[in-house]
Amino acid sequence: MISGAVQSLIQELLNNKFPLTYTPVGGGSINHTYRITAGKETFFCKINELAAFPDLFETEKQSLKLLAQQHVIRIPQVVASGQNGEHQVLILEWIEQGLQTDAFWSRFGEQLAALHHIQSKRFGLATDNYMGSLPQSNQPADNWTDFFIQQRLQPQVKLAINRQLLEPAHVQQFEKLYQQLDNLFAPEPAVLLHGDLWSGNFLCDASENPVLIDPAVYYGHRSMDMAMTTLFGGFDSLFYERYNYHYPLPVNYRQQWEICNLYPLLIHLNLFGKSYLADIVHTIRRY
Repeated sequence: MISGAVQSLIQELLNNKFPLTYTPVGGGSINHTYRITAGKETFFCKINELAAFPDLFETEKQSLKLLAQQHVIRIPQVVASGQNGEHQVLILEWIEQGLQTDAFWSRFGEQLAALHHIQSKRFGLATDNYMGSLPQSNQPADNWTDFFIQQRLQPQVKLAINRQLLEPAHVQQFEKLYQQLDNLFAPEPAVLLHGDLWSGNFLCDASENPVLIDPAVYYGHRSMDMAMTTLFGGFDSLFYERYNYHYPLPVNYRQQWEICNLYPLLIHLNLFGKSYLADIVHTIRRY
């Protein structure tokens, strides 16, 4: 049930004087999500506790706007956002979904390649954000390996140690991996990433266009996005074929992807426990 205070906030944000209809929708792991009907208009709404995740929706709003400004792939329009004493609300346009045809997958690969051609001089972002429900530091760095180690792997390794999910021997194996990263990642520019590109974070609209949702954006190595697509599956082979056509993958891309996926695996380890440890150990022992 949505509290009266939150309903009043949503009514105010939508500048709507008529009763709103709220229908719960699935897919939210940390947010309460609803389809809101206001007359002939329909919106998607996220609600969360302000104290638990400060500025969660503000950073998501900024991420969505940054992606939308590139005009290369569809992003839900941000309708409104706001907060009261306890809750924060993000309202987006409602996306009617269609079938994931061959045309959709081809378009998705081509458009993600176009997004990955948008470059920055430095890796990172001017502001921090979230990866799932964990804070994500984006302090800029001049090269990829420094950024990957200092802003991605080390904070999650430290958190896992504090939660007794990793042992000192694992930390030593990570240290050995760090020493090899310069040889495993040939120099590439920092490019704009979605940042959390698993199968639950894209949609297919009614016109068979890909739509990116729930971003965790920063400028990084493109293998981070590509690796995430393989972590839980759900991406068609045409997606990879068209991406590779428009932005050829490096020779050792599978090796890069395996290493890049250490970051989301560590996130999942810290959020959900030791069921993700075996995959992490399998990778770090190889190096």
